[in-house]
Amino acid sequence: MRAIVSDEGLPLDNPNALRDAEVPEPEPGPLDVLIRVEAVSVNPVDVKKRRSHQASRGPLILGYDGAGVIVGVGSEVEGLEPGDEVWWAGDATRPGANADLQAVDHRIVALKPETASFADAASLPLTALTAWESMFDHLRLSREDGGTLVIVGGAGGVGSILTQLATQLTALRVIATASRPESSEWCLRMGAHAVVDHHDLVESVTGLAPDGVEYVFSSYTRGNVGAFAKVIKPLGHVVSIDGTEESLLPLFAKSASMHWEYMFTRSRYTTWDIAEQSRILTVVAELVDRGTVVPTATRHIEDFTASGIREAHRLVETTAMIGKVVVHR
Repeated sequence: MRAIVSDEGLPLDNPNALRDAEVPEPEPGPLDVLIRVEAVSVNPVDVKKRRSHQASRGPLILGYDGAGVIVGVGSEVEGLEPGDEVWWAGDATRPGANADLQAVDHRIVALKPETASFADAASLPLTALTAWESMFDHLRLSREDGGTLVIVGGAGGVGSILTQLATQLTALRVIATASRPESSEWCLRMGAHAVVDHHDLVESVTGLAPDGVEYVFSSYTRGNVGAFAKVIKPLGHVVSIDGTEESLLPLFAKSASMHWEYMFTRSRYTTWDIAEQSRILTVVAELVDRGTVVPTATRHIEDFTASGIREAHRLVETTAMIGKVVVHR
């Protein structure tokens, strides 16, 4: 089959950074579904893994957001069958969706929204799972929970869907951070109650919440822990999706909790509740079909080749992307 592969961590202008190749078709296991990929989205994790890939590991197939059609099922698969239109975020330890076919554990796959195209559907799985796990696995929020949530990086992929889920499924006041007029406008379109400049986080947040905030979600944690400690209320919570080697000591005096959210944990370690990701995607698909949540794709590239994937990586590498970029057939 045809796939887009990365040979080693090279700059995008190097042909071997991303190239078209013929590779063997995947051999699905008993718990896998075999999916014909129709669309993928490129995330920061794709860029990070491409840049760090070592040639000694062989060609790497990236792609951790997908939408497509099931063409085969393993002997132990339940609830899915050939012909089903599905979406998924994949497993960082297995070949990704930048290929004609992908084998995926059926417990992290769900039927895609009926009202969304394959391209629009591919913009949501990884970010929706990240946002959902942040709110409900880590922060243990419910529909009745109020307080204030600051979303650092509100116009990004995760921030875009987290804003929607937080405003629709909880009673939280959502303050998003942005730095440009167009990204601020996008955050408000996604449902944020207010937008502040993340270049001056402490002053801008305390201007709106002088007594502090209960929750901070961070896509940009390095160098910001001290600022989080200043704006968080005692016993507050911070969720980080990018990690940091920075000391967390500034949070100590307020007994504030730091949570690490890594969407691939369930698939990487085959946790006892791995099927929770299929359930979450099913709920989000229902929200999309009801119009409660909207897909976050802002750039569509109709070129499912190395050239199209390369352009998507270039856009993500600028760190100025609003919403998501999708590559489709």
